[in-house]
Amino acid sequence: MNRQYRRYDCVGIGVGPANLSLASLLHSRPEITNLFVEKRTTFGWHDGQQLPDTKLQVSIFKDLVSMADPTSRFSFLSYLREKGRIYHFVNAQFDLAPRQEFRNYLEWACQLNENVVFGENVLAVDFDDHFAIRTDRRTITANNISIGVGHQPWTPPIARKHLGQSQFHVSEYVDRSTGLAGKRVCVVGGGQSGAEAFLDLISRPENERPRRLSWVSRRRNFYPIDDSPFTNDLYMPGFSDYFVTLPPETREAVNREHLLTSDGISQETLRAIYQRIYVRRFVEGAVDQVALFPNREVVGIEWGAGCWELKLANSNHPDVLGQVDVDVVVWATGQRPTPLSFLESIAHRLERAGDEYRIDDDFAVRWDGPSDRSIFLQNAALQQRGLADKNLSLVAWRSQRIIDRLAGIRTDKPQPSFLEWSAKQSRNDGEVA
Repeated sequence: MNRQYRRYDCVGIGVGPANLSLASLLHSRPEITNLFVEKRTTFGWHDGQQLPDTKLQVSIFKDLVSMADPTSRFSFLSYLREKGRIYHFVNAQFDLAPRQEFRNYLEWACQLNENVVFGENVLAVDFDDHFAIRTDRRTITANNISIGVGHQPWTPPIARKHLGQSQFHVSEYVDRSTGLAGKRVCVVGGGQSGAEAFLDLISRPENERPRRLSWVSRRRNFYPIDDSPFTNDLYMPGFSDYFVTLPPETREAVNREHLLTSDGISQETLRAIYQRIYVRRFVEGAVDQVALFPNREVVGIEWGAGCWELKLANSNHPDVLGQVDVDVVVWATGQRPTPLSFLESIAHRLERAGDEYRIDDDFAVRWDGPSDRSIFLQNAALQQRGLADKNLSLVAWRSQRIIDRLAGIRTDKPQPSFLEWSAKQSRNDGEVA
């Protein structure tokens, strides 16, 4: 059982991978009293998208703790060992871990940590010398808080009034995608989630398969993720610290230009889709079962003669408006940060940076309160910290930096990147390095 303190050093709001990483690393630091509360009654991580054979897009070492503390009992390898399957996992020679396995690992970390509490919804946060976190069960006091409430499904405005059984976000795919045999289905969205939904549908047995399957993407093609070594330098601590020093317009351009380093489709998934299409069309003779529409944007939705009529715009042919008639639409259109409505009473005291709260080098929101009272913000600074902020790659490093702030020290000293990101010049024997 978690010990109850009159006032905690840190209270976490939300228990996704970001705050769960912090909770896991703090578990070995009993001198920093902590509690993490989650409004859901049980743990979940993309449960509505846990399809067979889906895999992580990052290394297993980018778990909750290993990049900050490889010896932690909360590592993925510790999970495998405790479950008695570490040799089996190694022998399986996975290129990447099964996503369901990683989800189970995250749940295991929750169960192992008595400082993680479910079924408690934070209603409001007030401040008067310390933070008062009011939940639907009690009021908790803390010197610092860490917010990690994650993201929520997003659909374009034209789709929202139509959402229901025949139009749904991909986050509900597992529960909503039954009974599609013989129907016309369209997946909208050219990222990994859309690709996985499309692959699942085209891979179903003939008696469960849609009669026609369409895939629409605003991107000019169905692009692979860029997972090359030098590209992955964008997901190292040094680049995160460099990125934040750039002007806002430059940061926006870098995020836009490197989007496919995080939101592209795995080569394995693309290959499997192409092979399925080949078999359906050339081997099985289903010449009209699949339609792919890259470089298209859904600009209108109407209910026509017993079906949804999706109006498609093509930037290469702006004068031509296409149409796809479907029975079901799967919106794989991403997620957006969850609104922090519980901060309403103190929001006027917090600095803004565009659409985000402005954070300092330790991921604490800049505000007019005491310097020893911090509001740490996890996974909500894409514009300030870059694409890695929403990625698993830096969760352990970010958590360690927060812990260092709480402890009044600085421990992270990684070797610098092979790449010289900064424009600063250094001279050595008269030469510019």
